Amino acid sequence: MIRDQFLSMRIFISSILRRTYGNSFSRKMSIDIGGMRLRYKDKDDTFLEKHLVSKEPFGQFKAWFEEACTKKEILEPNAMCLATATKDGIPSARFVLLKGYGKEGFKFFTNYGSRKAKELDENPNVAATFYWEVLNRSIRIEGHIEKISVEESTTYFHSRPVPSQIAACASYQSTPIESRDILCEREKVLEAEYLIPQKEVPKPEFWGGYIIRPRSVEFWQGQRDRLHDRIKFRKPKNGETPDGKLLHQGEEGWVYERLSP
Repeated sequence: MIRDQFLSMRIFISSILRRTYGNSFSRKMSIDIGGMRLRYKDKDDTFLEKHLVSKEPFGQFKAWFEEACTKKEILEPNAMCLATATKDGIPSARFVLLKGYGKEGFKFFTNYGSRKAKELDENPNVAATFYWEVLNRSIRIEGHIEKISVEESTTYFHSRPVPSQIAACASYQSTPIESRDILCEREKVLEAEYLIPQKEVPKPEFWGGYIIRPRSVEFWQGQRDRLHDRIKFRKPKNGETPDGKLLHQGEEGWVYERLSP
């Protein structure tokens, strides 16, 4: 409530200034939003090493992800921001939907002709981030990418609603297009061919899945005093030995450590 009132007041003041000073306001002043902040968890609601449900990252991810799925306020708990980069290191990021996870990695599906796919061909190093505001939690994943099998991609493709299958066929993702009408016309043609007679839509060769093989997975939980909790799982470096103080021995080839906020 207080945050809503604060934002409403800023919007009100901004509108008055615009009416008073006109467009010169937007040209001469930047908008200061430094005062925007949420109250996170209390000091007695910390995320400590003893709270880990698993000493490897996939079990811990499962626990947090399943809790996020129980919160009706989180409409898409499987939405993750995927960051890729060109061979020259120029980054880009977008949201995709996680469609599978386990000890082998994290899976998503896309158009193999898209910008993200072209960057993945050039540079297999990726990062992905989940953020669940209701829980004041985030998970950061870093690793490398691999394509999954055509068979698995086909199975998932046909599990989607038919309109979604048709949309995937109609869109040449990330390519320029003259107007939305072009997409609608492609969709109309495909619907006449597959939807009305209820024929199986063939998976396009340019569509399929990837899996992120993680090198590190960090679990972040926000705290009110900004002394946020960060516990990071990673693969140990050559010759690195856990000391039980800064670096702890995990399971299945992982180690974990607490990071400063």
